[in-house]
Amino acid sequence: MSIPVVTIGAGQAELVGSLERLHGPVTVVRRCSELEELVAACQTGLARAAVVAGGTQDITATLIDRLATVGVALVGLTDDDAERGRLAGLGVLAAPEAVPAPELARLIGEAVDRAPESAGAVPSSSFGLAGARPATSTEEAAPVGDAAAPVEEGEILAVWGPIGSPGRTTVAVNCAAELAASGRSVILVDADTYGGSVAGVLGLLDDSAGLAQACRLADQGLLDRSALERVATPVVIGGGILRVLTGLTRADRWPELRAAALGAVLERCRELAETVVVDIGFCLEADEELSFDTMAPRRNATTLRALELADRVFAVGAADSIGMPRLVRALAELDQAVPGSAPTVVFNKVRASALGRFPERALREAWERFGPGAPIAAMIPHDAGAADAALLNGQVLLECAPESALRHGIAELVCASVRQNRRFAGRRTKAVAPVPR
Repeated sequence: MSIPVVTIGAGQAELVGSLERLHGPVTVVRRCSELEELVAACQTGLARAAVVAGGTQDITATLIDRLATVGVALVGLTDDDAERGRLAGLGVLAAPEAVPAPELARLIGEAVDRAPESAGAVPSSSFGLAGARPATSTEEAAPVGDAAAPVEEGEILAVWGPIGSPGRTTVAVNCAAELAASGRSVILVDADTYGGSVAGVLGLLDDSAGLAQACRLADQGLLDRSALERVATPVVIGGGILRVLTGLTRADRWPELRAAALGAVLERCRELAETVVVDIGFCLEADEELSFDTMAPRRNATTLRALELADRVFAVGAADSIGMPRLVRALAELDQAVPGSAPTVVFNKVRASALGRFPERALREAWERFGPGAPIAAMIPHDAGAADAALLNGQVLLECAPESALRHGIAELVCASVRQNRRFAGRRTKAVAPVPR
């Protein structure tokens, strides 16, 4: 059966002629002049493979992911050895532009055979942008002799919660700080596309968005370990090093965080740190799927992608008469958007003024009556003085209010779960070079 193919690029005229002379394995069904035309043709089901003959610099992780969701394989042709290495790092089969037609047909067939496996490798709810996990660097594959030594991957901890400022960033930042102070290598990622504030909480005055830089590199397949270390800001906390990928400086920059690129960044962070703490936005809506622009980015896809990749999810809600119902509804939405996420329920700002004389008992009774059945893992007490002091000084609670009930509540939450996590028990702490704040 002949494979329908669409082509694009300056070298496609000669390419099409050579493929047509084969009379069999491959049939060119459309020659495209623009990338948007190629994507639209693929999304209509016209083709099963796309060939980019020259101009492969337009091939990104986002494009690969978009085509993979409709079952279209991608092959790139370029005479630049470095560019072929970049494409290989993205998981794209590449060859010189003068490749013989029979060899090209074979590559197309191989790419098509691999496409269903790649598209279905990771179930995605991120509007089709988070299916595949492309490689993120141009580094060569490990030798066969090293296959018996699997690469140790870190844990991704996503901190999420409903709208209404329940304290997601406070919990995320201080969880990361407690882990770093305990000797673990930690990367804190600010992936909130609505109001990133990690940099401000930590007193970082750099206006550059570290996560946006990392996503741009990942989208091009150029994010290796050294590049990630360059864009991540080091912060010294309690004798440990916390590396931070700062968030967007303005909310209108959210299109810079594509889900496929963010997924690649988080996978690379796994390799560099034992724990990756991700502060994400609240919204799980899929309304952006109604966009008529086939290449339009989706604002909430980054949140869903982080939730899909997370090993643990902290669902943070405010402990009051408004925050609890919001969390109940949000957990139901989360179960629909990312099935099997199994979030850990955390109530923040627990105080007698909002819940009565015995706030913990009142909260637990109300949750048992109206909650979705998931147990409350932690009730973090409210301490406005400690939180304000930390924000004023650009410090974490460990530094400015080490004896506060708020700090102890967060430390118990994250450190107890680390001790109970057998997956990471006994792991040797990775050495991190001391870096001044």
